[in-house]
Amino acid sequence: MKLFMDLFSSDVGLFSVATIGIVLGMGAFFVRYFITHMHADEARAAAQSPRH
Repeated sequence: MKLFMDLFSSDVGLFSVATIGIVLGMGAFFVRYFITHMHADEARAAAQSPRH
């Protein structure tokens, strides 16, 4: 319990929590961004390819 008290009450602890949150948010954003664009590129390539 002392660990959490130190983590959320000190400046360094709060900065660490904020940094971890930002990094996780960026990771989630980039995963969603890349997956969305991969599907869009796949659909565009399928629409442009000649069909036999």
